[in-house]
Amino acid sequence: MSDAVQPTAAQVRAAADALKAAIDRHLAAVEGRAAAPGAAEGDAAVFAAFNELAAAGEVYDELLYDVYDEVTPFEVPETEGGVPYAGPEEPEALSVFIRRDYTVVEPKRLLAQAKRVAELDPEAGDLTFADADTEEGPARGLQPALGVLFGEFDPDELASRHKEFGLEEGDATLWVTASDEAAEPGEWLAAPFDAVDPERIICRFDISEAFEEDDLDSVG
Repeated sequence: MSDAVQPTAAQVRAAADALKAAIDRHLAAVEGRAAAPGAAEGDAAVFAAFNELAAAGEVYDELLYDVYDEVTPFEVPETEGGVPYAGPEEPEALSVFIRRDYTVVEPKRLLAQAKRVAELDPEAGDLTFADADTEEGPARGLQPALGVLFGEFDPDELASRHKEFGLEEGDATLWVTASDEAAEPGEWLAAPFDAVDPERIICRFDISEAFEEDDLDSVG
């Protein structure tokens, strides 16, 4: 019999609770910094809460796998492409790069949802020509309909409710990078994703079906 003590379901539950608490602390730190912009103490609190959140997520992921043979959809590599982190230990500012891919699988549902929003809020956008029953089909009005939906709902809400809008999720990634100071207002808006310094990536979270395919390829 092995001397190693196997983790229990109760430990998994405790780790999940610890992760939830870490998420709350991280959000509170972020909100605190937002309420007092420019405060160095706020930046340090966010950085510390971030590290606690990453550590809690790693513990939960490991216990979940050991007990249930399941994993979370998040990955936090130590380096990006083998490049060691060379940014500041206590960043003065952060940049978060997010990409989420979707496929439009139900155009009529998407149009219907956009029309509902436009009817409730005329300022949301003009959908006068977005008619799902035209000979040209529903794609005719998808561009303005997408503009209405993405203008009305924030990206996180769209991600959590994507099926309601006739969308199917694809790959997603989130990169957190360190900066020496906050950018000037409007400075990077023309090309927001052009410059990512690999040496300043603090962490990265990826969600992709490719991970599952890789796991299947390695079996047997």
